[in-house]
Amino acid sequence: MPLEFRSANADDSEQVAALHADSWRRHYRGAYADSFLDGDIDTDRREVWAQRLANPAGTATILAEYDGQLVGFVHVMFDHDSRWGSLVDNLHVHHSQRRTGIGTQLMARIAQTVADQATGNAMYLWVLEQNTNAQHFYLATGASCVETSTVPPPGGDPTRLNGSPKCLRMAWPDVSRFNDASR
Repeated sequence: MPLEFRSANADDSEQVAALHADSWRRHYRGAYADSFLDGDIDTDRREVWAQRLANPAGTATILAEYDGQLVGFVHVMFDHDSRWGSLVDNLHVHHSQRRTGIGTQLMARIAQTVADQATGNAMYLWVLEQNTNAQHFYLATGASCVETSTVPPPGGDPTRLNGSPKCLRMAWPDVSRFNDASR
């Protein structure tokens, strides 16, 4: 069965939330507090995704599926920042499908979506400083690291963080120059 891509809808919130929570547990240790990651982040993510997908104005969420099963997703908020453009707020690929090109395909599709639907032609995202694999991936697609900042606490609750972890702003000033590393 080939990999299929489609826009998410409200009915997808449960499976998107489950993948998001699993990805955080696997990749955000050290930056996010263990008590938060080992707690009920499934409920937290379900609430977030139920709201996002029920009211998608100004956003787009693209799913990647094999045989009807979610293997990855990307979410963008159009024209989020006057300087940096549209915010890629989430990119997550199921751990069993990492390094298969799904992330690259999702990013290429969201770059095209930004080009088609946003007012501006730039996009950016934040990546944890500790996540060097993701940083290399974004750099390979043509992003530049333009800024370092402190990670904002999930849900605005500072107890959900381990200290003051850092994140990096990765930016694509022109999505028409997005480098699909799978080509």
